[in-house]
Amino acid sequence: MGVEKGAAALKWDREKDDAPRLIASGRGYLARKILDLAEEAGIPLVEQEPLTNILLSLPPGQEIPPELFALAAEVYVFLMELDSSFLYT
Repeated sequence: MGVEKGAAALKWDREKDDAPRLIASGRGYLARKILDLAEEAGIPLVEQEPLTNILLSLPPGQEIPPELFALAAEVYVFLMELDSSFLYT
């Protein structure tokens, strides 16, 4: 049996935070709940396995470390291309 898929949720309040903050992460059932809640809220989902795997090792509430900025930027660029109003609501 392989490793269960994981999920992580980031939030970036540019007025308060210097970097995106991990607000939830988990594997298995918890990952499914995170994905379900995002879908219900209309939040776009982005699969970025290398970033997710690293985020799963961080405690919730922590800003992502600088070494993750490039991977996180890829996600934010994708979201901006998807819907530029999404990041500004």
